[in-house]
Amino acid sequence: MSQLQSSWEARQQHMAYLRDTDTESAAASTSLPDAGGDFDRNAPRICGVCGDKATGFHFNAMTCEGCKGFFRRSMKRKAMFTCPFNGDCRITKDNRRHCQACRLKRCVDIGMMKEFILTDEEVQRKREMILKRKEEEALKESLKPKLSEEQQQVIATLLEAHRKTYDPTYSDFAKFRPPVRNAGDGKEAAGSDSILAQDLSLEDSADLFGSEAFGAFPESVEPHMFSNLVLSEKNDESGSMNIDFSQFSMLPHLADLVSYSIQKVIGFAKMIPGFRDLTAEDQIALLKSSAIEVIMLRSNQSFTLEDMTWTCGSHDFKYRVSDVTQAGHSMDLLEPLVKFQVGLKKLNLHEEEHVLLMAICILSPDRPGVQDTSLVESLQDRLSDTLQTYIRCRHPPPGSRLLYAKMIQKLADLRSLNEEHSKQYRCISVQPEHSMQLTPLVLEVFGNEIS
Repeated sequence: MSQLQSSWEARQQHMAYLRDTDTESAAASTSLPDAGGDFDRNAPRICGVCGDKATGFHFNAMTCEGCKGFFRRSMKRKAMFTCPFNGDCRITKDNRRHCQACRLKRCVDIGMMKEFILTDEEVQRKREMILKRKEEEALKESLKPKLSEEQQQVIATLLEAHRKTYDPTYSDFAKFRPPVRNAGDGKEAAGSDSILAQDLSLEDSADLFGSEAFGAFPESVEPHMFSNLVLSEKNDESGSMNIDFSQFSMLPHLADLVSYSIQKVIGFAKMIPGFRDLTAEDQIALLKSSAIEVIMLRSNQSFTLEDMTWTCGSHDFKYRVSDVTQAGHSMDLLEPLVKFQVGLKKLNLHEEEHVLLMAICILSPDRPGVQDTSLVESLQDRLSDTLQTYIRCRHPPPGSRLLYAKMIQKLADLRSLNEEHSKQYRCISVQPEHSMQLTPLVLEVFGNEIS
């Protein structure tokens, strides 16, 4: 009976002790989740005191949370326990509260050390450090640039616009007048009618984008293949001109390709947020000036660094520099064009960055003929801000370093390419036999360059 009474008193003592709850933070222990370099992370973690699931190294031994708290309280209170039995109780998960003396002895036996226990002052300092670190991390997170809902919507709209106006299968290319390479004078390629047969005049269609001529191609949109499209050389007076105007066998095919690409650029532009708010005259002015630049930008998706070609599906639609020279272009355009394509490809732009760059290119307030420059500028600024924020948020380093500046430089490069393209276009378009092979849309969009 006396043994049972002693056991009951010990039990009561223990329950009273537990009521002084383990309310201290985990900061009160120097817990080492993986102490020891030889510890096997895959091995089951067992408390060395009671056999329960361990949570890490606490006070120099692998223990569960319960035994960690028990040891800490015992040491801080300098508790003295007496075993009500024989002093060699086997401590388990189920009975660990029955004998505090043997439990504490077991803690010491497996290596738990009171020197590892923090004082109240140390606990408070550690808590404050943890809190400060959390506050710093929260502040750092709050200062990170974030895309606003409006910016995310702009990007989503542009992505949709691009995907609706760009067919990566290039299936529509088969509908163009066929490519004729290395032909004598290309007469065999000029017989078929242009796909875009309807004349486009500003008088007939105040809104270029509403013209029926833009509906001639299927809506399964295509884009690019650099329409190195229009041809030719410098000025008639240029001493460096060495193009044989009888060798334009690729002109009909590339004229159709460019005409098609212009339609897709128009379709893309119509979906740029704010573009339709501009007057029809400003829309037309922007598109006439930027069309070839956007085509060059889009063509980068089909450009391959391995062989420096624009690969648009089948072998028939794999375009080399030599193919473009057979449409009247000289190396004055093609050399910087290829250099531009290589540089742009190496930027490894995300699709989001690519579509933003195209939209920024179109909405340039300094284009000839633009009337409401302030509105165009505000639309472009919004896109530029979105692009910069996107790069900071979503483009990881080192690729993001100076990326925005490099992209803007590409727009400057496009202006030079545009200027050279205009010179070569004028050279070819003054030849009636060649201008007849161009489509009405090409003549309409680039015709404003003809004096």
